[in-house]
Amino acid sequence: METERVTEFPLSHVDLRPRKRQRLGWDVGPQVTKAQVGLFCGQDVGNVTSFAPAWAPSDSISSSLVKHDKIHGKMGEGTFGQVLECWDREREEMVAIKIVRGIKKYREAAMIEIDVLQQLGKHDKGGNRCVQLRNWFDYRNHICIVFEKLGPSLYDFLRKNNYRSFPIDLVREIGRQLLECIAFMHDLRLIHTDLKPENILLVSPEYVKVLDYKGSPRSPKDSSYSKRVPKSSAIKVIDFGSTTYDRHGQSYVVSTRHYRAPEVILGLGWSYPCDIWSVGCILVELCSGEALFQTHENLEHLAMMETVLGALPQHMLKKADRHADKYIRKGRLDWPEGATSRGSVEAVRKLPRLQNLIMQHVDHSAGDLIHLLQGLLKYDPLERLTARESLRHPFFSRDNLRGY
Repeated sequence: METERVTEFPLSHVDLRPRKRQRLGWDVGPQVTKAQVGLFCGQDVGNVTSFAPAWAPSDSISSSLVKHDKIHGKMGEGTFGQVLECWDREREEMVAIKIVRGIKKYREAAMIEIDVLQQLGKHDKGGNRCVQLRNWFDYRNHICIVFEKLGPSLYDFLRKNNYRSFPIDLVREIGRQLLECIAFMHDLRLIHTDLKPENILLVSPEYVKVLDYKGSPRSPKDSSYSKRVPKSSAIKVIDFGSTTYDRHGQSYVVSTRHYRAPEVILGLGWSYPCDIWSVGCILVELCSGEALFQTHENLEHLAMMETVLGALPQHMLKKADRHADKYIRKGRLDWPEGATSRGSVEAVRKLPRLQNLIMQHVDHSAGDLIHLLQGLLKYDPLERLTARESLRHPFFSRDNLRGY
């Protein structure tokens, strides 16, 4: 086993997926010059070469940060704004500062995130489930939120690993922690609504390289049959700007496409189970290295679900709202007749059944994992496992624990 200590992942924009999904959250933008970074930060930020000024907060924000923190560089950006890596001189620790654009909807989401993190912090005494809020301030219409600094997201780790799957025992530990976090939130009547690998961060950036003989290398530059495996399975959930309290009859669209539950697409209303569906999709992705439903269109998405999981229930199709009933004809999904292209039909046909997909990638515990996923990915949200029920599943039993 080769051990390699790392402090950060090199930035890359190569996405090997056939359909590149939109990069959100703390993801990295295009490269520009070091001079631009210094211009934004108002000081020498060291060896940082990536910065994307999609928006430009005033220099006074940076000046305000410099009073208390030494800015090391940019960690990432999204539609909300940007995240800076800083040294907190008072706490003597590295932190991540999320600077939110001074636009109403982003400010509102930031205040929701602050409120949720404060509520979670009151009950999560050990601070082991969700990213920890250190501080926040409003400076000239920009909400600035100070977080503990964590490692890369699960998606970024997969991407830098050429989308090689995680070992099943690591998937088990990540799944257990994720479900514990969701159970904790649901007990507080909170629904995350945007669970995805981008919003789950490894606590440590360190990894080891292990031999990997499964299949040929996916990249011409990667001729060594090895892959990266995190040294620690510890994770934390981030991005609570879309989190909401449970209310009856919520029907607006939530979740990033690939992790969106069928009841959301069909306009049937949603609640806690939409988070559980997302967890099921995430676990499959960690096992296979690829998103389960790689699509950007509703009808194709529903058709993919039927290929992987079987036919959608009649009672759900009958209750579809006016926006979704165009996907239904004579009591069934209008597929392949309603497909937008022959390529779309082929993409759906190529998908394997859930059982076969898992068996392709999992050496042991495949039976338990398939049974768990069938419970997490139940079409009817009333029949879907809860987070607490999932944690009692045999997949997470002591007999299956192997030291992660």
